[in-house]
Amino acid sequence: MSLSTTGRRVGQFAAAFGAINYEAPDYERLRSVSNSVVPFGKHVGTTVIEIGPDRAVVEIPQEPHVVNHMNTVHAGALFTAADIAGAAAFVGAAAMKLYIVESLVVRSASSTYRKPASGRIRAIATVDEREMRAILAAETDARFELTGKAVMVNDDDAPVAKFTFDYVCNVVVSDGQV
Repeated sequence: MSLSTTGRRVGQFAAAFGAINYEAPDYERLRSVSNSVVPFGKHVGTTVIEIGPDRAVVEIPQEPHVVNHMNTVHAGALFTAADIAGAAAFVGAAAMKLYIVESLVVRSASSTYRKPASGRIRAIATVDEREMRAILAAETDARFELTGKAVMVNDDDAPVAKFTFDYVCNVVVSDGQV
C-alpha cells in the first residue's frame, strides 16, 4: 500500500488513479485516468467514453487497424474493449472506496459473438451489484470474486457480442482507514 496525497493509505490498484475525493468522486477524472492506465488499449485504439457508478462505456473506433481479413472488427479488439469496460465499470462502482482495492484481475472470461461487428463499436459494461456491495463492506483484508458483463453494440445499438468476466478482487483495509 502507498500513501496518497489525501493522507489516506491506498491499495496498489487504486494508487494508479492518484488523489481522489472519495466522498464525491470525479467520474470524469476517473474516465480520463482510465484511458492512460492500459497502454494496450491505446494500441488497439479504445477510448473510455463514460464511467459512472452503474456502468462504463468503451468505444472502438471505425479504423482499418481494428478489422480482420473479412473487414469486420477483430475479436481481439472486441475482447480488449470489453475487458477495459469491465474494469472501468468496477472503478466507477468502487469509486467511493477505491482506496481499499489492492488488485483486480480477470480469472476467466467467456464470449458470445452474435453477428459480425462493423463500424464504431461500444462496450457497455456493468459489475454485479450484490458482489460489489460485499467488496465495499469489507472490514478486514479479503479476497472476493466478482462478475462483470459487457455487451458490444454497433452504431444501430444492435448487440454484436457479449462477454462475461470472472474477477478476483483483493482489498486491504488493515490500516483501519475504512
